[in-house]
Formats: sequence, structure tokens, C-alpha cells
Amino acid sequence: MPLALVHARYQLLETVRIPVAVFGSAFFPAAAMLFFVVPFTGEDPAAATYATAAMVTFAVMSANIFQYGIGVAEDRDKPWDPYTRTLPAGPAARLTGRILAGLALTYVSMIPVVVIAAVATEASVSPVQFLLGAGAVAVISVPFTLLGLSIGYSLPSKAAIVVAQLVFFPLAVGGGLLTGGPDTTPGFIKTIAPYLPTRGAVEVMWAATTDLRPNPVSLVMLGVWVVVLATVAGWAYRRDEGRRFT
Repeated sequence: MPLALVHARYQLLETVRIPVAVFGSAFFPAAAMLFFVVPFTGEDPAAATYATAAMVTFAVMSANIFQYGIGVAEDRDKPWDPYTRTLPAGPAARLTGRILAGLALTYVSMIPVVVIAAVATEASVSPVQFLLGAGAVAVISVPFTLLGLSIGYSLPSKAAIVVAQLVFFPLAVGGGLLTGGPDTTPGFIKTIAPYLPTRGAVEVMWAATTDLRPNPVSLVMLGVWVVVLATVAGWAYRRDEGRRFT
């Protein structure tokens, strides 16, 4: 664990030295909050709370897909990454450090969303719901972290940028993150949403911050996505290692 913390510190320092990287992960969720939530549901406490939880999920997805999908692919092109992978410490500490750093940046990316919700909308949660929501962020980060790692270890950096962008928006729209609450999802999206990881993730957030009971299908499919993406990420890592170090 101490070695993992060293790697996490290194990852955070490397990211903070390029402030636009931190700004980028926080900008899109905050912009979506300002354009989609505040004007349409800001004065309705229940709707604003649902929409804010959806935007938090949007922030989690954005931070993890782009951070890991593009960041890992770019790191693979640098001399430092191949060197660290030849060290006898093994991959566990390095991957754990990267995930810890990513989780920290995920929480940072949520700050503008939460501030906008508190200042410009009628959204409200109890202290217990706020803590549950903060804990749920770590849970719903898992599938998007694995998705980002799958992209980052499978593709070169130029291709990873394109694929991350292509994957991100359909998942956000298809999961109903941009439509507010569970009762405002259009018919077609409502049909496909339970089978996407974004819907399971946002329903976990809604369950933590409201009285909503999540759809069992969405939760089961979220678990299926975690297993599938973990398998793909592990395969991509071993494939990359086999190609470059054997």
C-alpha cells in the first residue's frame, strides 16, 4: 500500500501540473448542469435532486473514461511507463495508485456540480444522503474506470481519444443522464437504458440521495458490465505487456 500511495502521488502531481486536465474533467458536467438542469428543473426540489444526481454520475463517467482511456494510452507512449513495468514490484501497486489518483480527481470534478446545485437550484439532501451519495461515487466509478482502462490498454493514444469520445456521449444519452429524473426519460431511451452501465450507475446514485428504489434489471446489468469490462481490461493489459515485453 505505501508503494501504491507513492504512485498515486506521482499521478496526481503529474495531472495538477497541467491544470487544463483538471479543468476539462469538471467543465462538461458543470456546463450540462447549467444548461440542462438549472433552467428546466432548478425550481422543483425533487426534479432538481434527481437531475443533480444524474449530473454527478455524468461527472464520474466523464472523469474516468477520459482520464484512463486517454491517460493510459498516452502513458504507454512515454519511456517511463515501459520502465516501471519492468520493475520487480509488479503491476498491482502501479494500478492501485492510478485508481486512487483517479478517484481523487473524480471527487474534484464533482465539486462544481454540487456547488451549482446548492446555489442555483432547489435540490436538497439530508446529511446522511449526502454521505451515501459520496460513497456511491466510489462504487459507480468502478465500471467507468474499467472501461477507461480497456480503451487505454487496447489502443494507441490517437485512436483512444476518438474511441473515448465516441463511447462517452451515447452512454450518457442512452442511460438517461441528460433527461433529468427517472420519470422524464423518453420511450426509446427508457427501453434500452436498463442494459447500459450508465443507467445502473445513476440508479445507484438516485437510491443513495432520494427515496427511489432502483430497477433490479439495471443493477444486475451493472454487475454484468463490471465483470465483462474487468475481463476486457485484464486481457488488454496482458496483451499489451506480451506485445511489448516478450
